[in-house]
Amino acid sequence: MQYWLFKSEPTTFSIDDLMHSPKQTTHWEGVRNYQVRNMLRDEIKVGDQAFFYHSNCNPPGIAGTMEIVKAGYLDESAFDPQSKYFDPKSSRAKPLWYQVNVRFLKKLTRYISLEELKKQPLLKNMPLLRQGNRLSVTKVTKEEWEFIYKLFRAN
Repeated sequence: MQYWLFKSEPTTFSIDDLMHSPKQTTHWEGVRNYQVRNMLRDEIKVGDQAFFYHSNCNPPGIAGTMEIVKAGYLDESAFDPQSKYFDPKSSRAKPLWYQVNVRFLKKLTRYISLEELKKQPLLKNMPLLRQGNRLSVTKVTKEEWEFIYKLFRAN
């Protein structure tokens, strides 16, 4: 099993939105970054787990966990001219964009802010905390995962 962190702006899609989705499951669409596309297409597998991170809000932070329930497949929104994620360069013959399906696992008993994460020496190499990292999906090591999981149970 691998571990991940998926970012979403809570005004667009939040942990509560996932929790209230049919079967608490949805597709993670609209990624338009080639590095993240490659992770969605090639690396993220069924059974992997991810932190659900609220970004571009005050304060940003980890709000819950989810599980990958369908591995990378074509992001249909790229083909829909009505979608905000439409990409005229992407075609079914030469698709550019992929998505995965995720299922809600848990809303954390306490929100773990970015500020709190930055104060943890064990997390200093976490991609989320690197200056300039704006990727919407990043890897999390098993050690980082376990440490963060303990954080939300503290207090």
